[in-house]
Amino acid sequence: MSIRIVALEGDETGQELLEQALRVLDSELLGLELELERYDLSLASRRGTDNEVVREAAAAMGEAGLGLKAATVTPEEADDVGSPNRILREAVGGKVIVRTGRRIPGVPTVAGVYEPISICRMAVGDAYGAKQWREGEGAEEVAFRTERISRGDCRAVAEYSFRAAASLGASVYGGPKWTVSPVYEGMLKEEMDAAAERHPDVAYEPVLIDATLAGLITGAGEGALVIPCLNRDGDLLSDLVLPMFGSIAGAESVLLALDEELSLTAAMAEAPHGTAPALAGKDVANPMAMILAAAALLEQAAELGHDGAGRAAEVVRSAVIETAGAGIRTSDLGGHAGTTEFTDAVIERVGQAR
Repeated sequence: MSIRIVALEGDETGQELLEQALRVLDSELLGLELELERYDLSLASRRGTDNEVVREAAAAMGEAGLGLKAATVTPEEADDVGSPNRILREAVGGKVIVRTGRRIPGVPTVAGVYEPISICRMAVGDAYGAKQWREGEGAEEVAFRTERISRGDCRAVAEYSFRAAASLGASVYGGPKWTVSPVYEGMLKEEMDAAAERHPDVAYEPVLIDATLAGLITGAGEGALVIPCLNRDGDLLSDLVLPMFGSIAGAESVLLALDEELSLTAAMAEAPHGTAPALAGKDVANPMAMILAAAALLEQAAELGHDGAGRAAEVVRSAVIETAGAGIRTSDLGGHAGTTEFTDAVIERVGQAR
């Protein structure tokens, strides 16, 4: 059975780097039967279709189960088309976002971080989409916000955190501020505790969110870690953790849609960086994160039952790290390689490994 992947095209270097990742997702190179289906999610296309192209892409991704997304431009005007991410997440029923930082050979890390750290974040609810309003005037004016999380979303984050930790040989570390907010944030902590009982072989160290932040900097959390988070906390933690590896180039982001039994139904992978317009057209942007996103998508293809996809994911990921370790790096990592040159080197190593 062929592996159908929906390629979600983007803007500026986002599109350029997607093209490099698609060079790696080659049927002959990987020994897999791959079928690519493209949708133009550039700003011009989204404006031209009033986001209809985004809805069509989301429907296709829901059917295929796999999507690889380029970085896209989000316009600042409130009455413009906005970001396609919300539409994509809601349409496929995304529940969890996993962002993984890892060491890049030759790139100094912060606070002695060497083992991978995955932020397992709630994809919906919490501070995002909350109803907000103000009452009163002057110094007496008061702002309100009503946030919402569900037991099902908390369970998805907790369960997937333990599954990911089991796969990585990692510990589940961290948690929300459940002591201050036992009703709201305590719901995630309750699901973390329940997941720990279902996965007794996974090391579990629940830590309040503030202590988690301190622990990451001081090295209190040792070894590979998976950190379950509420939506807002996960957004902030990702921005802290990924740069701790010296660059976000060695990271990828994966949106996961799960059914009621928490089995995977769809996955969308992307690089966590933006479109870098200043680098567009110069063949200098770093394709590492986008190629790693392609590897992560192959990993999810294996989860959906596609034979050989898991092995291909390992080969691609290893080829990326080995290429950087051999000193073939783009300028942002202190090297002299161009975008195409780096990808060529990765492709060569993938071919040799197969």
